[in-house]
Amino acid sequence: MQTGSLVCVGTGMTLGSHISPLSRSYIEQADVVFVLVADGITEKWIEQMNADVRSLQPYYLEGKSRMLTYREMVAAMLAEVKAGKKVVGAFYGHPGVFAWVPHNAIKQARELGFTAHMEPGISAEDCLYADLGIDPGTYGCQHYEASQFMFYKRNIDTAAYLILWQVGVAGDRSLAKFSTSAAYRQILVELLRQYYPAEHQIILYEAVTLPIQQTRIEHMPLSALPEAIMDLKTTLVIPPAVSMQLNDALLERLEKLSAGLQ
Repeated sequence: MQTGSLVCVGTGMTLGSHISPLSRSYIEQADVVFVLVADGITEKWIEQMNADVRSLQPYYLEGKSRMLTYREMVAAMLAEVKAGKKVVGAFYGHPGVFAWVPHNAIKQARELGFTAHMEPGISAEDCLYADLGIDPGTYGCQHYEASQFMFYKRNIDTAAYLILWQVGVAGDRSLAKFSTSAAYRQILVELLRQYYPAEHQIILYEAVTLPIQQTRIEHMPLSALPEAIMDLKTTLVIPPAVSMQLNDALLERLEKLSAGLQ
């Protein structure tokens, strides 16, 4: 095994309150820390934990493919691992949720013979359940990245929650935009109208990253989605539209099994 190592940790969503003691310890003891978080204040906070903290944010450029950006981030991290350093990648939320860079950096590091692993963090999904009072075990939840949901054919259960992430860039095939227009979201609405009525109430959600912020929980009809204000961190939550239907045939089999008739 090589001397360099890589740990990708989650800093959680809200500054200071979501990071685990173990993740903080990895940051403090690292030779170099690469950081990708939601705002400059959180970045400055992490800089207080280690003498060598390097932001990954400058790799993002409007019009530049995010896939090229992600590959450059991975290469920068692995260069320090190959140099024999203890490297930490600190990512906002959970480093394994909607995060190409941590997964691929760990995979490539392991393939090169280095020790590499991931430490979880509190994700936007975790905050969503708490802020909206949703128990995913009650009706079930379907989670999709918004553009992926548009690009591929899916079977949607309208008796469960449908949660679409990164709806602010819905429909972007270039991976180079920071936002898409109302026309793109209109196409998304037309797709969703195959399952939900135009007046069905939806929720736009944004978790807070700083304690001074307010959580965004905005209710509106589905038809209003195209003109709604969007951000890269905006999530679309669609509550169930119909009741769950009992599977009578299966329940009858289970009843017979319980009664010892099978």
